[in-house]
Amino acid sequence: MSEIADRYRRRADAFEQTAANVGPDCWSNQSPCDDWKARDVVGHIVDMHGVMLRPLGRGLTEAASITDDPLDAYRSARADIEAVLDDPDLAGIQCETPMGPMTIEQHIDGVVSSDLIIHRWDLARATGQDDTIDPDEVERMLPIAQHIGDEMRTPGAFGPGIVVFGPEVAVPADAPPQHRLLGLLGRDPG
Repeated sequence: MSEIADRYRRRADAFEQTAANVGPDCWSNQSPCDDWKARDVVGHIVDMHGVMLRPLGRGLTEAASITDDPLDAYRSARADIEAVLDDPDLAGIQCETPMGPMTIEQHIDGVVSSDLIIHRWDLARATGQDDTIDPDEVERMLPIAQHIGDEMRTPGAFGPGIVVFGPEVAVPADAPPQHRLLGLLGRDPG
């Protein structure tokens, strides 16, 4: 298993555990993302898994809908990505991305795998669960988040209705690293 596949699995496990702990009456709770309820957070993650498959001419395997069973929909999408990461020939295919050419596995690592971290926080926050982000992940992501450009914060820059990151939320310079990361990613840690 590659380092990227291993990292994806760790992050996917954490997201899945959080989704599995969502109570049936909590799926309509508001998330920290203005336009999303808890169910929508999982829907976004599932959709992004599908986006990662497009350069391969693939789509998500048919599964339960986000409306009927968000956890099952996520598990199915996760299995689709893991199948790609487990196949070195597929994982190594070069593709064009908004960040330039890279392999499929690098694209998965840079987009949906990283999304699992911050959207696990969104889901946990929406549903009253522990929203602590693994400190190693915070340390890894903080320098990257410090270089998010204006284009990444501009609604529609990557297509109609697409918002990558919201406006930066100011946090004190001496705030804990997780709070600084969340602020950079457009979330209010409070």
